Parts: sequence; structure tokens; C-alpha cells
Amino acid sequence: MYDFFLSLLQQISQLFHPEQLAIAIQQWGWVAYVILFLIVFAETGLLIGFFLPGDSLLFIAGFVCSIETDQGHVLNIFYLNILLMVAAIVGDSVGYMLGKKIGPAIFCKEDSLFFHKKHLIRTQLFYEKYGGRTIIYARFVPIVRTFAPFVAGIGNMEYKRFISFNVFGGIGWVLAMTLLGFFLGNVPIVKNNLERAVLVVIFISILPIIFEMVKSRFHKPEGPKDSPAEKIPTE
Repeated sequence: MYDFFLSLLQQISQLFHPEQLAIAIQQWGWVAYVILFLIVFAETGLLIGFFLPGDSLLFIAGFVCSIETDQGHVLNIFYLNILLMVAAIVGDSVGYMLGKKIGPAIFCKEDSLFFHKKHLIRTQLFYEKYGGRTIIYARFVPIVRTFAPFVAGIGNMEYKRFISFNVFGGIGWVLAMTLLGFFLGNVPIVKNNLERAVLVVIFISILPIIFEMVKSRFHKPEGPKDSPAEKIPTE
């Protein structure tokens, strides 16, 4: 049992090291599709998945798809994208449903190992500023990505409106990250500096969000009509 948990911890630690993650995905073979699906689903749909490295995971997965062996590509970029888009969309939908069902009760709980109220508060403030667009923007912001659909569910955002943002954001996020990894995978400077490349890509991906935040400081917008802030208990 000890060996099992030690092995599990080693596998999880690989998620946070791009070079090790790339090697692990290649070793997983076809099981990589299942593992990557579950990780993306957990990060977007389950509150305890907030610590998972979604952006770097997608980029590395795309990078691995660019690797060719005697048997062909290690992973198929088309199948991978379909699976991960489904995982992202379904994950957000589950997060939304959880928010509707148990959201207010969660706010009344004390902090624990897997839950910190500050993450929900941070997402709430993000939502107050950007309204429904949060579902799209949050895809590129770690932690907020996990809690955004949950907050939308707490605020009883209309599901038809939510799913449109969800689908658009999920497809855009997955394609942006995996295709960048795929097309940059054969560039020598990227291949030889994978960890730095991942950090640069993540920074570039959040630049539009930074721009919006800076812009909002100079042009204070009206509060969004679909903001759930009023329906979230603060005590």
C-alpha cells in the first residue's frame, strides 16, 4: 500500500514539471487519453481540482502530439482535442450544477485542506467585474477557472446563457493551448527549453485578461446584470 501511494505521489508531482510530464505522457500510451480527460474534467468540474496545472498540461499534451516515432505520432491531436474539449465543457457544467445545489452551504464551511473560501471570494469579485464573460476569461486564469462555473451556479445564471459561454470558452482554451504545443513542438528553441516555453505561453494567454483588468480601472463599467454576487452569502 505504501509503495502504491508513493508511486501515485510521484506521478502527481510529474504534472508540475513539463519535461517529466512530457515523458510520462509518452509512457502512458493510449491510457494518456483517459488520464488527460480525467485531469481536465477534475480541474474544471470538481472544486478539489483547483491545484491541477491545466494550461501547462494542455500545452505539453499538444507538444507530445507533435512527436513522431516509427509507429507514427505518439498521440493523435484530433482525437485529443475532441476528448479534452468534451472534458472541459462537461467539467464546467458539473461545476455549475454543484454551485446550484450546494453552493450556499459551501460558503458556510470552514477552510480545509482542499477548500479555501478565499478562492470563491476571488472568483466572485472576478465575476462582478466581467459577468458572463467570466466563464470564457476564467479558462485562462488558474484557480478562477475551477470556481467560475460554481459561482455561476450559485447565482442561478440562466443555463442557456451559461452553456454558450462554456462551449465557446472550452473549445477556445483547449485549441489555443494544445495547438500551440503541437506547432511549436518541433521548434528547437522550444524543444530544448520546454519549461520556459510553457511559462511564456501561459503569460501570453493571460495578457488579454490583464489588459481588461487595467482597462477596467480607467473605465468603470456598469455592474453586469447576471452577476451572482448578491446571491452569495459572505458569512
